[in-house]
Amino acid sequence: MAEQMTHAIESTNLADILERVLDKGIVIAGDIKIQIADIDLLTIKIRLLIASVDKAMEMGINWWQHDSYLSSHAGKADLEAENDQLKKKLERNQELKRRLERAEVNAT
Repeated sequence: MAEQMTHAIESTNLADILERVLDKGIVIAGDIKIQIADIDLLTIKIRLLIASVDKAMEMGINWWQHDSYLSSHAGKADLEAENDQLKKKLERNQELKRRLERAEVNAT
């Protein structure tokens, strides 16, 4: 009787791999340097982090929350602050205009 050879191979699908990478995170780093005659013309440092949002926030990375292109809440505080500053400037200008008008009336 011929014995059949069996192999114990754990099959992993792409979804499982992606879940593991996002759960743990992975960093890919590299540098590109262009030189001519030992003179650095250009250096590009590339750092890529692949992780889930939860993992990134756990690591203290949350830049997307403050980027107005990625979050509708990001620019809101800045816009409100700028709006308040502009309102204050407008009020000061109106007050100066009223004082100037009073000064002109008193001068005549």
